[in-house]
Amino acid sequence: QVQLEESGGGVVQAGDSLRLSCVVSDRTFSTYNMGWFRQAPGKEREFVGAINWNGGRSAYADSVKGRFTISRDSAMDPTYLHMNSLKPEETAVYYCTAATPRMDVPITKEEYTYWGQGTRVTVSS
Repeated sequence: QVQLEESGGGVVQAGDSLRLSCVVSDRTFSTYNMGWFRQAPGKEREFVGAINWNGGRSAYADSVKGRFTISRDSAMDPTYLHMNSLKPEETAVYYCTAATPRMDVPITKEEYTYWGQGTRVTVSS
């Protein structure tokens, strides 16, 4: 059974930074492509960013390019979402997700198999 657990959410002010973490628990010690999505109240879940299994490739939504960065030291280490210059409209529940390893970077939620419970980020103005 694969489980994902996010942490690091909280309440920040506009312009602040925050780092979210995602840990994958997998008895088979498999590696995965990792992604981050977010869902604001009343809106669809949307892609934020993703990184492939070996960290060699990443992709970001246009709205966060230059401000958000995904990192992982190795395929077995936690995955981080570094968020800078946060905006009030980015208040949402942020979800970590995992997909079967591949060299490209999937950006649609349908391409991901495992999901965490989410961590809430609130950005006040």
